Amino acid sequence: MKAARFYDKGDIRIEDIPEPTVEPGTVGIKVAWCGICGTDLHEFMEGPIFIPPCGHPHPISGESAPVTMGHEFSGVVYAVGEGVDDIKVGQHVVVEPYIVADDVPTGPGSNYHLSKNMNFIGLGGRGGGLSEKIAVKRRWVHPISDKIPLDQAALIEPLSVGHHAFVRSGAKAGDVALVGGAGPIGLLLAAILKAKGLKVIITELSAARKDKARESGVADYILDPSQVDVVEEVKKLTNGEGVDVAFECSSVNKVLDTLVEACKPTAVVVIVSIWSHPATVSVHSVVMKELDIRGTIAYCNDHQETIKLVEEGKINLEPFITQRIKLDELISEGFERLIHNNESAVKIIVNPNL
Repeated sequence: MKAARFYDKGDIRIEDIPEPTVEPGTVGIKVAWCGICGTDLHEFMEGPIFIPPCGHPHPISGESAPVTMGHEFSGVVYAVGEGVDDIKVGQHVVVEPYIVADDVPTGPGSNYHLSKNMNFIGLGGRGGGLSEKIAVKRRWVHPISDKIPLDQAALIEPLSVGHHAFVRSGAKAGDVALVGGAGPIGLLLAAILKAKGLKVIITELSAARKDKARESGVADYILDPSQVDVVEEVKKLTNGEGVDVAFECSSVNKVLDTLVEACKPTAVVVIVSIWSHPATVSVHSVVMKELDIRGTIAYCNDHQETIKLVEEGKINLEPFITQRIKLDELISEGFERLIHNNESAVKIIVNPNL
């Protein structure tokens, strides 16, 4: 079968590899669509990061580069392994793409996403969504109904990132949220916040991303920091108080500074983006306003609630898909476009079986 294989920085190859073996306790999935994530782009430009370098196998998967990429994907079950009796051939599914040790508990209340050596399918090994087929442990396979088209279902994984950030924030319906950055995660997080009954303010420079926030209806107010004083505008919109919660989705220090200043006393700031460089924060503002600053990573038992929000029609994922491509076009129409012309694309999804 065809698969996109990461060898090293700047070196991803479309190759023919053997089809996966559907072993006991696993589910064989024919991939329908797989999204290209910002993490994938970082691997291509700067990696290997999450991907284990050649000759240095991951302690859980036992694999190292080359590995098959892709962790945001949907598909159709084509086989079930021995012992799997609650999923049937033909079912539509999405995958929570974790690699964690077998002895790590994954039930309610556990923090398996923070466990030692945690990694992701499509980065740390065990196949990936940028291939025609994949076999995944049953625990990580989530059935979806036909209310969610398979192309939109590929966005359940990044949407779950937004849901986990919302959970981490402790925010509630009626709160006012400020989202710093309207890239794919910022937009999908905003969709979660709207579905949960919050008022959403987005700050963003990019005209294309502002248009997407407006078109998708995920923001009540969109502020451009090159045109207005974001902190002053937020105060006007909140009767001089500031926001209840803020989400940093840009890895830009100036955005973080703005969020801190735009928060009301006792507010929560959640850092959602992955930073590849050190950051500074106005500790004086944090202290004087008794702010909470929290990190969030990926998801943890978030997929079922995220799927439910989409199935109930509270979130429409269609507006966020800006391009659909074949696997052979992965670099030219996917990676290169997102790296060099990212304003024209929010989420590019790939069909490995075209």
